[in-house]
Amino acid sequence: MELLRRPQLRGLPVVVAGGLGNRGVVNTCSYEARKFGVRSAMPVGRARQLCPQATFLASDYAYYGPASTAFHAILREYTPLVEPAGADEAYLDVAGCERLFGDGEAVAGEIRRRVQAEIGITASAGVSVNKLVSKVASDAGKPNGLVVVPKGGEAAFLAPRPIRDLPMIGPKTATALTDLGVHTIGELAAMPVPALVARFGNHGHELHERAVGRFDAPVHSGRGDARSVSRETTFGDDEPSGQRLRAVLRGEAERVAADLAANERSARTVTLKLRFPPFETLTRSVTVGTPLSVADELFEAAAGLFERAWAENAHRPVRLLGLGATNLQERARQLRLGESTEPDRLSDTVAQIRARFGDATVRRAAELGESPRQ
Repeated sequence: MELLRRPQLRGLPVVVAGGLGNRGVVNTCSYEARKFGVRSAMPVGRARQLCPQATFLASDYAYYGPASTAFHAILREYTPLVEPAGADEAYLDVAGCERLFGDGEAVAGEIRRRVQAEIGITASAGVSVNKLVSKVASDAGKPNGLVVVPKGGEAAFLAPRPIRDLPMIGPKTATALTDLGVHTIGELAAMPVPALVARFGNHGHELHERAVGRFDAPVHSGRGDARSVSRETTFGDDEPSGQRLRAVLRGEAERVAADLAANERSARTVTLKLRFPPFETLTRSVTVGTPLSVADELFEAAAGLFERAWAENAHRPVRLLGLGATNLQERARQLRLGESTEPDRLSDTVAQIRARFGDATVRRAAELGESPRQ
């Protein structure tokens, strides 16, 4: 999307990040930047070290949002079974749609053509008998390809690929497998299941099933019920001001409340996350009797946790501050005696503006910190 409106950057290393300070995090980058080792979720400071000549751009969700909406709308024209996996990714089950649109390969090809024509960006696609293999195939087709894995060819397709290409294998599992001499998915598939279970427990059996391409989870239309909602802020410089920390926590409470409302959920547990330099992280949580759903309630619970935790740590400057809501249940709110819903109108309006134009469109002044003196 950034290259679409900045065509002069095509062919050059470009990094898009959520914050351009050294503690910001890379959201994505061009393939030219990846050649230097830049990756998603990497600190911006590290990305600058690896590729100082790159152009660094701040994420602009107000610009990406309409394209994401259009993308998912295209998908839903081919099947009602669309499971979003992010702003720009989804799983589709097109079984039974052959008479209308052709087989999976034909549908994927048509979708890719329309995304290019109607949105102006490229798309990769993977086609197979299940979500797992299709995901790996789609990744193999990036940045602009279509990979089809025929039924019965799942294990052969996966076999030569590195183990990190298999979903559910993170750094720790990959290291453990490498220590066992396993470097490819095929080598993982060849390991005796009892040996995997002995090393990884029940997880070992699932590793084997995935390594041979067996995965029976269906495509679910929609995202399903959220299990938790959280927001966190990493400060460009360690933040010593209690006033700003409380304002940021308040802003996070508003955003979490909006996310809960969007999912029609309320929370019984509120969690605070604090990180002090260099990387000392602590969490505190409280579970309440009455489910919480509005910003004032979430902030009140989180603020109590914050004040105690910050005091226990001698009011040290804070590197990261986060608020989470868990133990979710169906949304239901009972007004207190004399309480009205009138104050909620402002919160609802702010939430609608942020949802349409981006999270940073409306912020409390104290969240921004002090402006440098001229």
